[in-house]
Amino acid sequence: MPSQPNKQKSHNNRLLTKYLVLILWFVALAAAYANVQNIKDWIKLRGYTAPPAIVSLADQDSMTGYGRKILYVNHPQILAKDSFTNFCPSSTAEQTIVLGCYHSGQSGIYLLNVSDARLNGVEQVTAAHEMLHGAYERLSNKDRQNIDAMLLNYYHNGLTDERIIKTIDDYRRTEPNDVVNEMHSVFGTEVQNLPAPLENYYKRYFNNRQQIAAFAARYQSEFTSRQAAVATYDKQLLSMKQQIDNLESDLKSKQQAINDQQQYLTNLKTSNVNAYNAAVPSFNAAIEAYNSEVQQVRSLINTYNQTVTTRNAIAFEENQLVKDLSAPAAAINN
Repeated sequence: MPSQPNKQKSHNNRLLTKYLVLILWFVALAAAYANVQNIKDWIKLRGYTAPPAIVSLADQDSMTGYGRKILYVNHPQILAKDSFTNFCPSSTAEQTIVLGCYHSGQSGIYLLNVSDARLNGVEQVTAAHEMLHGAYERLSNKDRQNIDAMLLNYYHNGLTDERIIKTIDDYRRTEPNDVVNEMHSVFGTEVQNLPAPLENYYKRYFNNRQQIAAFAARYQSEFTSRQAAVATYDKQLLSMKQQIDNLESDLKSKQQAINDQQQYLTNLKTSNVNAYNAAVPSFNAAIEAYNSEVQQVRSLINTYNQTVTTRNAIAFEENQLVKDLSAPAAAINN
């Protein structure tokens, strides 16, 4: 029969084992809680292989391993217009130049398929933009407060791009609760140069963020260059229209003067031949000047019509680009 001290020692060992097991359970639970996002990511990525088109977008966006992970966790899809509207309804439309949407809770990223070569870069910028929505959602409260402060400081003190200022101002009006979230995606993909703290932050997601901003600038220029050309032609047309109106008014006055002079010559011809002969050269000069001005008006009208044709062709191109970036119901961005 074991001695009493041995029984006590055995009991203590069992208690120690229970305590160790309990501590290990607590440690495991704490570790699991701390890594809950990684566990969720592992579950979503288990058995998932990103399609080649998605991998290509991630490559062109120079996404880091972490940036790719956020993108792939959302199982991104590139969709034709008819399918796109099923996942990105117009009620979630944004103000910026991307065409896609992110479903909160890391539950999906959807991109519109854009095949127009003139708009190369839309899908790249959109993929980065939507990935950053997913990244923003993952930020801890402390991290988010720090990032928000940097974004707002840049918006109030450093942002000079009028198009992006208007974009953010539109968000402030239509989606006041998501403005900073949108700044996080817009600044990260459409601003070429950011303050050093923000540039360092975005290195979590991109190896070469400026490459994405270059994509945005390239296809945005397809719109702005045409808009500028149309505006220039409109000014020219307005100036020509004023010239034509002035010349036509002057011709009307000249026509009346010629008619009056012709009547005077008709009367003079029967009453004073010498005076008539002396007045004829002046009358002929008036007619010559009138005909010259008529040709000037005709030439100006031809130039005006040609300019209208050129202007409308550029406007049509712009409308076609807008159509290429529009889902059937409306332009969708998120």
